[in-house]
Amino acid sequence: MAKDKNGKKPKKQRWYKVIGEAYKITKRSYPWVGWALLGAAALGLLVGIVLTIVLGGFFWIVFGVMLAFILPMITLVRLVRRASYGQIDGMPGAVSAVLDNIGRGWNVTTEPVRFNARTQDLLFRAVGRAGIVLVTEGPTQRVRNLVAEEKRALKRVAPNTPIHVINVGNDDDQTKLMALEKEMRKFPKAITSQEVAALSNRLDALNSKALPIPKGIDPAKARANRRALRGN
Repeated sequence: MAKDKNGKKPKKQRWYKVIGEAYKITKRSYPWVGWALLGAAALGLLVGIVLTIVLGGFFWIVFGVMLAFILPMITLVRLVRRASYGQIDGMPGAVSAVLDNIGRGWNVTTEPVRFNARTQDLLFRAVGRAGIVLVTEGPTQRVRNLVAEEKRALKRVAPNTPIHVINVGNDDDQTKLMALEKEMRKFPKAITSQEVAALSNRLDALNSKALPIPKGIDPAKARANRRALRGN
């Protein structure tokens, strides 16, 4: 766990504060979220009551009460992810927020490995069992040069590794930000976990030579709440 400037570990946020924060994030995009959570709780209780009438036994009442807690939590997790992505969609560096929360199996660069300072088009890179995935921000036609430059560099370092490209955006030929993680997991596995680690180490050399991010492009500013995105 990261420490603050005084060398102390940051205080762990209590669960009810995490839920409250997730609720606030969601309500900014979906004002009706409170009713949705109440409806999910009522559905859980209704299921318990119906099962008690049909099957009998005290267990089903307890089961209904448990559902009345679980279903609203599931609903809130799904809605907060959608709301978080929706609130950063279109911001420079929004892809970084998704990649930063993609989970196990991927080594990602949360800062762009290629960029166009004039247009603020960005290119990010992730390495996983599928090989190398290049994720772009910007019109598909306009980011082609960035993709071509990165592919040339990668071919010198990893000539036999599959390279996939995902263009993130809201045009018809692009992948929506919300669907990025799902799209990345569609690629078939092509290399082993050991090869992923070795390849990531080789690509670190490319990152060390990368140019600094230009002014006006700060992926950190586009990051959504990590706990909310993970459902914690």
